[in-house]
Amino acid sequence: MTLSHDIVIVGAGGAGLMAALYASEGGADVAVVSKLHPLRSHTGAAQGGIGAALGNEEEDHWLWHAFDTTKGSDYLGDQDAIEQMCKDAPRTIIELEHYGVAFSRTREGKIAQRRFGGHTRNFGEAPVRRACYAADRTGHMILHTLYEQCVKNKVTFYDEYQVLDLITAEDGEAVAGCVAYEILTGEVHTFEASITCFATGGYGRAFKTTSNAHAGTGDGFALALRAGLPLEDMEFIQFHPTGLYRLGILITEGARGEGGILRNSEGERFMERYAPTVKDLAPRDMVSQCIYKEIREGRGVNGKDHVVLDMTGVGSDVLEHKLPEISTFSRVYLGIDPVKQPIPVAPTCHYAMGGIPTNADGQVVKSSSRDDKVEGFYAVGECACVSVHGANRLGTNSLLDLVVFGRRTGMAMAKQIRQEGNARLPLGDKPEARTREMLDSILSRPVDAGEKAVVVRTDLQETMMKNVSVYRTDDTLQDALGDLQSLRERAAHVTCDDKGKRFNTDLMDAVEVQFMVDYAEAITVSARNRTESRGAHLREDYSERNDDEWLKHTLFWSDQKGGVEIGYKDVVITQFQPKERKY
Repeated sequence: MTLSHDIVIVGAGGAGLMAALYASEGGADVAVVSKLHPLRSHTGAAQGGIGAALGNEEEDHWLWHAFDTTKGSDYLGDQDAIEQMCKDAPRTIIELEHYGVAFSRTREGKIAQRRFGGHTRNFGEAPVRRACYAADRTGHMILHTLYEQCVKNKVTFYDEYQVLDLITAEDGEAVAGCVAYEILTGEVHTFEASITCFATGGYGRAFKTTSNAHAGTGDGFALALRAGLPLEDMEFIQFHPTGLYRLGILITEGARGEGGILRNSEGERFMERYAPTVKDLAPRDMVSQCIYKEIREGRGVNGKDHVVLDMTGVGSDVLEHKLPEISTFSRVYLGIDPVKQPIPVAPTCHYAMGGIPTNADGQVVKSSSRDDKVEGFYAVGECACVSVHGANRLGTNSLLDLVVFGRRTGMAMAKQIRQEGNARLPLGDKPEARTREMLDSILSRPVDAGEKAVVVRTDLQETMMKNVSVYRTDDTLQDALGDLQSLRERAAHVTCDDKGKRFNTDLMDAVEVQFMVDYAEAITVSARNRTESRGAHLREDYSERNDDEWLKHTLFWSDQKGGVEIGYKDVVITQFQPKERKY
C-alpha cells in the first residue's frame, strides 16, 4: 500500500513531535511514523531538566549558556549552531509552557530552575540554576504535551510501523519517502512524501549497559548509511556518570544539582580533587572518567566496580517532591531508601553526540559543505548532528536540542511546502522490493540455519562495552573491529522462530541487529581514526587533546561490504577560541 503526505516524520519522541507540531501549524499535511506508541518514546525517560537562560532564580545570560555548551563540547561544537540554540532556548521554553507543559514553580510562580553539570554563571565563575524542570519527569511532561498538541492539530499517526528503508531518487541525490513494516499485520507500506524527516533517536542498545530504552537500536543511523550518506562524529558517545549499578537505569544529574554527592570507598567526595570549582557538577564525560579512575585505583565501594551517590543529606522533602522518580527506582530495583542509604552508581551508555549531518534548519547534508543538501530529507534530535554537542553534551541540552531544532525543522519544512507545493519525487519501480527481499530472506531461512538475533546482539553489546566505551586504545578498537567483521556475517544469517505476520517482533529483532552492526562499525572506525582524547572520546594511548590535527569533525561513509571512507569538516568558531578545559 502507498500512503501519501506532504511530510512524513519518522520517530515520535520530542524532536519528531515538535517538528510535527510546528509543521502542521504551518499548514502542511503531516504524518508521524513510529515503531512505538508515541508516549512510549524515550524522551519520556528524560528526568532532570531542560536548559535555558531564563534567570528566574539567579542572574543568567544566553551567552554564558553558549560558552558553557562550547566548553562542555571540548570546543568541537559548531558555535553558530550553539548560539542559535541558546538564543532560542528561553522563547522555546515559554512556548512549551503556553502549550501546557507543567513545569515546577518557584514561590513567585515562575518556572523553577536547578543546577546541572557544566552550567555556570559569568563564563565559569560558579554553578548557576539554568535547568527548567518538572520534578524529575521533565521529558515525560514535554512528550505528553507535544503529543496532545499534535492530536489537536490533526497530525496523522502511524503507530507501531517500523521504517526499514529510505527511498532515494535522482541517483541518491534526493529522498522520495520511506518503506515501513506494519507490526500489527506484517504488511509492508510505502510512504510517499515531499519531505521525509528522521527523528529516530539514539543507539544506546548497542552497548551492554545503557540508560536507553529497548527500542533505542539506532535504526536511522544505519538507514542513512545504507542510502550512501555520511555519519558525523560517531566516535563521541556519552556515558552518563550515574546509572543504577548493573542496571544502567538513569539517576538524573538533577540529584547532584539538588545536593547529592559522589563518594568512593573511603567516603571521600572525590570530585573535589578533579574539579574543585564545580565538584560533582562537572561535565558528564569528566565525571564518568573520574569514576572509572577511582575504581581502577582500588577505591570502588566494597571492592566492586561502582561508587555511591550520597543523597542522605538532601532531605526527604526534596527527594519526595523534586526527585520522586529516582527515589522510586532506588527502592524498587535496589531495595535502597536514598533518604537513609547512598545509591550504588556506575557510568551507563547514554547519548550519541554524532549522527546524520544537518544544518540548523534540519536539512541533511551529504558532504563537508552545509550547502550540499539532500533534497527532501531532514533529520532532527539525537539521530542528527547539527553539532551543538561536539565531543560532549551538557546535561539539559538534549531536551533543548529536541525542542529548539524540532521547532526550527518543523517551520523550515512547512515553509518549503508553502513555497514549492507538494510535488512528489518519483518513487521508481518497486520501491518496496529491497525491504521485501530482506524480510523474505530472514523468514525463509530454516530455524537451525543460523543464530538467534539475541545471541548476536549480546555479543555485539559485550564487545562494544568492553572495547569502545569510556577508555579506548588502538588495541581495544582493533579487537572490536575484528569482532564486528565476524558479527556482520553472523547478523546477515540470523534466524527467527516466529514465521507469522502479526506482531513478529522476532523478525524486527533480526533486522535491527543488522542495523546495529552497521553503525557500530562507524563508531569504532571513527574512534580508531581519531588519535587524540577529546570530551567523551578518551584514548589512553593518545591522552592529550590535539587541536592542531584534530579540531575537525569526522565524516564516515560505508558501503556495508567492508569498504569505508573517512572525511572531515571544519569546526565553526565564532567567539570562543579553544583553550584547556578546567572546572
